[in-house]
Amino acid sequence: MTQEFAGKSVMVLGGSRGIGAAIVRRFAAAGAQVVFSYSASAEAAAAIAAETGATAVKADSAVRDEVVAAIAMGGTLDIVVINAGVAIMGDPLGLDPDAVDRLIDINIRAPYHAGVEAGRRMNDNGRIIIIGSINGDRVSWPGATAYAMSKSAVQGIARGLARDFGPRGITVNVVQPGPVDTDMNPANGPLAKMMHAGMAIKRHATADEVASLVLYLASPAAAMITGTMQTIDGGAGI
Repeated sequence: MTQEFAGKSVMVLGGSRGIGAAIVRRFAAAGAQVVFSYSASAEAAAAIAAETGATAVKADSAVRDEVVAAIAMGGTLDIVVINAGVAIMGDPLGLDPDAVDRLIDINIRAPYHAGVEAGRRMNDNGRIIIIGSINGDRVSWPGATAYAMSKSAVQGIARGLARDFGPRGITVNVVQPGPVDTDMNPANGPLAKMMHAGMAIKRHATADEVASLVLYLASPAAAMITGTMQTIDGGAGI
């Protein structure tokens, strides 16, 4: 891999597992100085840090002050990737309201405050990338109201910040995966067949495929792409 991001400072909010870990690995391999946050996965975070040379910072994305402090740990930033997120599914009449509020804190409030803090600390021509979901565009099965709400909200965050930070050359985009093979949603899981039914390419994406799209959006080649939703879902929405 080329050292395309040599000398760049990267912060990944939620980088110890799954898509976040793949993003940390790819930026580190491309020469970037990477800091990433984790919440409960201390062992996984330590392993990724040892493997890549990145710096792990403990931060609960449900707590605004910890989110802001984590972004500050990156110093003067070139690239921020906001990946931390949670999913809860089920009949909205039966969901625990406290669990829904925590989802809102992590999936909506954290991206907003992280994006704003990134703008304070970012060099001109920087990149802010939020990991969203195809559920921000559509809800294909019952029980996804709270999750879909949160992923639609980050679209507004990205469009707004793209306008606010555009004069400085800072781009803000959302990457919207469909099914991705992670611990949370394994390719051989019980829902895989149902998920693949509506897809043109009938498989889960890999975390590395999602990371590749993130690195493209962070590159100089994507300097005129901003305020967009970049979908990577195997054709689920066509």
